[in-house]
Amino acid sequence: MATKPFASSADLAPKDEVFVELAEGVYTLTAEGDPNVGAVEAEDFLICFEARATPAAARRWLTTLRKHTKKPVRYLVLSHYHAVRTLGASAFDAQEVVAHEMTRVLIAERGQQDWESEYGRMPRLFEQPAEIPGLTWPTLTFSDRMTIPLGGERGDLVLQHLGRGHTAGDIVAWLPQQRILFAGDLVESQAALYTGDAFHDEWATSTLDNVADLGAEVLVGGRGKVARDRIEVEAAIAQSRHFLNELRRTVGGVHAAGGTLKEAFEQAHQALVHRYGRWPIFEHCLPFDVKRYWDECDGKDWPEIWTAGRDRAVWDALQ
Repeated sequence: MATKPFASSADLAPKDEVFVELAEGVYTLTAEGDPNVGAVEAEDFLICFEARATPAAARRWLTTLRKHTKKPVRYLVLSHYHAVRTLGASAFDAQEVVAHEMTRVLIAERGQQDWESEYGRMPRLFEQPAEIPGLTWPTLTFSDRMTIPLGGERGDLVLQHLGRGHTAGDIVAWLPQQRILFAGDLVESQAALYTGDAFHDEWATSTLDNVADLGAEVLVGGRGKVARDRIEVEAAIAQSRHFLNELRRTVGGVHAAGGTLKEAFEQAHQALVHRYGRWPIFEHCLPFDVKRYWDECDGKDWPEIWTAGRDRAVWDALQ
């Protein structure tokens, strides 16, 4: 049998990017399962959501955005600490880089290792990596909620921590007046979930309950297409919950029965591949997802740091 390429290392083809204006002054860019980005216009400034993996990748997004608005970026909001979301920050020239307080903790604890790990897993996303000036550090953090008035009749942008999920420090960007939610990687719309740094039990229950309770009518997930109405929003949240619950059921069942990590991976793959196997990054994510939930079943609340070496060891053990 041929050896499966490591993670997304063989995914080198360019992706088609789609710019969408979700409402007046509210924008997103999606790219066939690559990380989504967004922007919201205030009266005299911009708020950008997510930074991409490198300044070069960020500049391509900003070039598209500048066809629609020339306002300066006052706030760059990071939904969490992962390298593909943060290392392009210098291109925005933002006055403030905003994140949850736990995101700052995680960058300090594991930011460099995560950078090296993600570069090995997803090399295509790291365009001109030599331009990255170093780790991206938030200049402004909060614990629960931060509100940014947009001015005029635009309403507010509300940044919220809805509970531990994809990481310990996820935040969403919520426009209550427009009913638009940028959910980060707490929700994916027709894309597989990466849960290698997750808190599965909280994410699948209280955290996703809090996401659903916002009542969004448009949702931009971390990856995948935009959910454009309540039915699609509810479907995206339900799909994310189902993925997590099936992972918990299969891995937890094997663990409780005294089985092996390899058996847990095989059970999870069998349960999930029919529905999710053709979606972006499914095969890439699943070994790391299974290992993280196995660790939780072992009683390890805090995720172990992924290094380039650990990535390869887990991948090789489960193929």
